[in-house]
Amino acid sequence: MTVNVALFGYGLAGANFHAPLVALDPRLRLARVVTSRKDEVAREHPHAIVSTDASSVLAADDVDLVVIATPNKTHASFARDALLAGKHVVVDKPFVSDSDEGDALIALAKERERMLTVFHNRRWDADFLTVARLVREGRLGEVNHAELRWDRFRLGIREGWKELPGEGTGLLADLGPHLIDQALLLFGPPDAITGDVACQRADTLVDDYFELSLHYGARRMILSASTLIAAPRPRFALHGNGGSFVKYGIDPQEDWMRAGKKPGDPGYGIEPVAAYGMLTAPDGRQEPVPSERGDWPVFYQQVASAILDGAPPPVDPADAVTGLKIIECARRSAREGRSLRFTSNG
Repeated sequence: MTVNVALFGYGLAGANFHAPLVALDPRLRLARVVTSRKDEVAREHPHAIVSTDASSVLAADDVDLVVIATPNKTHASFARDALLAGKHVVVDKPFVSDSDEGDALIALAKERERMLTVFHNRRWDADFLTVARLVREGRLGEVNHAELRWDRFRLGIREGWKELPGEGTGLLADLGPHLIDQALLLFGPPDAITGDVACQRADTLVDDYFELSLHYGARRMILSASTLIAAPRPRFALHGNGGSFVKYGIDPQEDWMRAGKKPGDPGYGIEPVAAYGMLTAPDGRQEPVPSERGDWPVFYQQVASAILDGAPPPVDPADAVTGLKIIECARRSAREGRSLRFTSNG
């Protein structure tokens, strides 16, 4: 059986991430694309029907799965309409702009007996897979301090909706869901949160810096991103009573796909030796740790299995809602200037 896919949006995420990953899985077929970029789609996916009318695509009988890669503020409405039309749904991150909307969509998907999942592709980054393995194997002992950072240096304000005030804009909405999702996979929901969110560039209209401290009893986990750091800090730094692991750089899969190379090409997802992280033992001995292979394609492999075989979706949307609640709590903490208790139920 083949799952016919309709892709909503053909910007950076739609064209460079979703469409190539869908095309890679033989059980999925990119049947339709909702976009005004007809020539680009025709060049890269000539078999796909292009339309600017989302309603007609949702009404099409030959569409089984809708992938939503549109501006963040439209995620909730498109996801709701797709579920009501009887389609399975993948939503790019952030899932939606408000956790209550997320809960409502999960309830609707359950009612309609449709698969709903969120594109938290950074679960399958080479560096994160390596960190998760080290933690799982106990190589660091009991981790007491962890830092996950994503730094850039970008003085100018880019054109486009991401840097304009509105729902789901700003750096915390853009990179926060990935860092928070990774934190939740490693250690689960925190007990409390201290949030610091700021606008640092002179002309910015949205937040371009954040640092969240997640409290797990005595453990602290720092999640941070900045737009004004020319010499990036470690992407991952984890310290435990069994040693430390520090790694610089960023997973290679995004640059690979933005360069027009395919996710199935030789060398995909493999980090060079120079990018390996360093494990330091309590006695000071150091050991480079080979990176796991990055594997974004597994997301759509599991989407196909969820639809065709009844397997669990690759990302439980409830995880994404917990992430949204952490963002909401962090923003409130930043406004009030104090740490706040966190519960995923409230």
